[in-house]
Amino acid sequence: MAEAEAGSRRVGSSEGGGGKETSLKDKGNEYFKEGNFLKAAALYTQAIKQDPNNSALYSNRAAAFLQLVKLNKALADAETTIQLSPEWEKGYFRKGCILEAMERYDDALAAFQTALQFNPKSAEVSRKIKRISQLVKDKKRAQEVENLRSNVNMAKHLDHLKIEMSEKCGSEEGWEEIFSFLVETMETAVKSWHETSKLDPRVYFLLDKEKTETDKYAPAVNIDKAFESPHTHSNCFSFLRQYAEDSFSRAACLVTPKSIISYPQVWKGQGPRKWRHGQQDGFFFQFETAFLRKLWFIPSSNEQGQTLCRDPEVLDISAHEVLPRLYKEKQSNS
Repeated sequence: MAEAEAGSRRVGSSEGGGGKETSLKDKGNEYFKEGNFLKAAALYTQAIKQDPNNSALYSNRAAAFLQLVKLNKALADAETTIQLSPEWEKGYFRKGCILEAMERYDDALAAFQTALQFNPKSAEVSRKIKRISQLVKDKKRAQEVENLRSNVNMAKHLDHLKIEMSEKCGSEEGWEEIFSFLVETMETAVKSWHETSKLDPRVYFLLDKEKTETDKYAPAVNIDKAFESPHTHSNCFSFLRQYAEDSFSRAACLVTPKSIISYPQVWKGQGPRKWRHGQQDGFFFQFETAFLRKLWFIPSSNEQGQTLCRDPEVLDISAHEVLPRLYKEKQSNS
């Protein structure tokens, strides 16, 4: 907690009226210590009228205004303190505390560093510098995290697939549309995870605009019960494979949180073997076409109180497929 300067301290005081000024100041200090900051500020104001060049009075009133959260007034008094006594560290200390309350951490750090120059032995100022330096780092990282959360760009992680898709799908297959479907679905999943830290387990289908009966087949199918047992998993797969065929879909993206997979046999041949992401939260993203199959795990963490998805990690789909192949395999057109 900020402290007012003791009544015996005089910095830059003018001559005349000294006794009256000291009395007002001391009385203000008493109210300050009692927590009556409004009364303290009023008494410091009266004292300033008696001695307008006394930097300690402005410093004390700045401390009182800070406690009253009258930050602009407090900052003005701190600046006046510095003008009247430019080599007194207390003015810079007051300014730093006020700027800290304003969350102007870079400016606060500069003020505390100046205070330390005039009083290198001040442990209080050193502690402030250490604290504010950490706050500056935290604020910078929080902004970086927010930028990552707000500006999701999965295309940069999937760009290498363009060549592979163009070679395997062929131009007549419209691989560009399939690639866009993949990117958009993954980005939507990441954004949803950022907002709620959860996802509805679903399979999203890229339907054929000319062939699909859209009144009969929807572009998304919920699979929330698929991973409760081997039996439900098998039934779900059978249904989805038939759905993909009957709807004339061209591609599918499966999205499911890791936490919903309640039995390890989902991963072919893996059994109870430990997985290196076993302790990490996140979700699976499986991409299916007749030409290409891919699987990613997108881990997440909590930073600065925000959920943040990490870069997608490619998994061996032959070992870790969340669902078996949905489309009948076709040979490459290349």
